[in-house]
Amino acid sequence: MILGKRFFVTPSDSVAIIAANAVQSIPYFSSGLKGVARRSMPTSAALDVVAKNLNLKFFEVPTGWKFFGNLMDAGMCSICGEESFGTGSDHIREKDGIWAVLAWLSILAFKNKDNLGGDKLVSVEDIVRQHWATYGRHYYTRYDYENVDAGAAKELMANLVTMQSSLSDVNKLIKEIRSDVSDVVAADEFEYKDPVDGSVSKHQGIRYLFGDGSRLVFRLSGTGSVGATIRVYIEQYEKDPSKIGRESQDALAPLVDVALKLSKMQEYTGRSAPTVIT
Repeated sequence: MILGKRFFVTPSDSVAIIAANAVQSIPYFSSGLKGVARRSMPTSAALDVVAKNLNLKFFEVPTGWKFFGNLMDAGMCSICGEESFGTGSDHIREKDGIWAVLAWLSILAFKNKDNLGGDKLVSVEDIVRQHWATYGRHYYTRYDYENVDAGAAKELMANLVTMQSSLSDVNKLIKEIRSDVSDVVAADEFEYKDPVDGSVSKHQGIRYLFGDGSRLVFRLSGTGSVGATIRVYIEQYEKDPSKIGRESQDALAPLVDVALKLSKMQEYTGRSAPTVIT
């Protein structure tokens, strides 16, 4: 976990900021990055934007550190990360929290190399806000609905897949819910073919991708006879520098509204609110 003075850095932002500053700030990467990767559904697309802007190879992998390990062993990935504070590089085939802290200290040292002893050093918060101003900010939250009837949960997910066959109908429905949300430009059920060993991981999450870079993702787990958990990942991408300092829940409110009504969450689950919000 990376903390500044009264400032929390999300894991998704942390790995993106490390990647954006690695070559100039961390001697190990001075010759360049081989590629970057993030865990698919739960981790925001902040790293994607960095990879695109810096022309880096980018991989979106399923849950499981082995997928990062395959890429690193094959010399295809230098930096990787996930939302549960797991960040690593190809110096070791595992997440490394101490390394992540040292990477941040290297970035801080580089940013302050011309101002040591000065009145105002560049802080962790300064670095994050500068990153947002350059690459945009990914507002992000997760809604968990635990111990939902397994049959109802499967019906909800099946309906979301069926809806993907007509994005025009989806966008018409979205505009009826909220006129201030961008159109969906792509939708799928994510699957991953490992470029190293050729294995295929299917049914990794149902994705709705918006024209402004925002995302809605729905995942189902624990579909036994007792109950299931539906996880909804809601991500609003904001490029306007005047809007990157908003409170997350305010910025995400329109997309949250769309996610819950588009999926008919209350109708299928009987829940008026999630069990957990993170």
